[in-house]
Amino acid sequence: MRMLRRLLLRLGQAIPVILVVAVLAFFLMHLLPGDPAAVIAGPEAGAEAVERIRRQLGLDRSIPEQLLVWLWHLAQGDFGTSIIHNQSVLQALADRMPVTASLTLVAFAMTIPIGIVLGVAAAKFRNTWVDSAVMLMALIGVSVPGFWIAILSVILFSVTLGWLPASGYVPLSEGVWPWLRALIQPAAMLALFQIGFLARMARSATLDVLDQDYIRTARAKGVSEWRTIAKHAFRNTLIPVVTTTGIILSLLMGGSVVIEQVFAMPGVGRLIVQAILTRDYPMVQGTLLALAFLFVAINLMVDIVYTWVDPRVRYD
Repeated sequence: MRMLRRLLLRLGQAIPVILVVAVLAFFLMHLLPGDPAAVIAGPEAGAEAVERIRRQLGLDRSIPEQLLVWLWHLAQGDFGTSIIHNQSVLQALADRMPVTASLTLVAFAMTIPIGIVLGVAAAKFRNTWVDSAVMLMALIGVSVPGFWIAILSVILFSVTLGWLPASGYVPLSEGVWPWLRALIQPAAMLALFQIGFLARMARSATLDVLDQDYIRTARAKGVSEWRTIAKHAFRNTLIPVVTTTGIILSLLMGGSVVIEQVFAMPGVGRLIVQAILTRDYPMVQGTLLALAFLFVAINLMVDIVYTWVDPRVRYD
């Protein structure tokens, strides 16, 4: 019951967040320069044609009236219809979400084990060349622009060596290896920046745990160093790391926007960039709101895992 009340409380806290995101998405799109009606009508359209499209889209109404109409449609489960694609926002997201989800999950599967292992190794061999090398890799990972290193990766592994495809996406239905081969390079580029962040977090958490009394007791009893770390220190190291994984998963989804552009992957990130460039208001607003829902769900899952890792949370 305590766990259920905690989840219900988090759900209640998420409602204002979703509402604020909806309002911000609406106003941010209307602050952008450009007229979507003129974009749809084309550069050679007359003023009457542009005005007719504006009335059809409801853009001739006042901003507060447009906001109220959109919120009313959201309350009914209607995220709107894309102006450019002539397709419902939810259907467009459903068509492209498998690409973004595949890219994000593969990158996440790379980030977590590599980041934790590097962080623990850096803590175990603190103040040695191993520690310095890991921290240097972490610094490079969080400092180098993602699009730049992704382009260099394409030049090296796709153009020069020809090992991996330079762009595109292969559905999982066409085979596991073709699907994975198309994702390895973009997922690795996406994961690179979060690996550095997680490695630094895991190193700091491991150093804190290794200084605890129970670790010194285990060493005094003759327990081997690696067994001490694996059996006694690792689980407590995971407590702050688990909290970080929710942030990492959200950052990976956000970072997929750049990676999908570089590797020409037909995912949600590329969809929202095209929608912004064409002033497709319903698509941008609906996509941002759907992603906000997804981020809230990720945070709820992190709460559940955190409670499992650290049972003391149940009694807070």
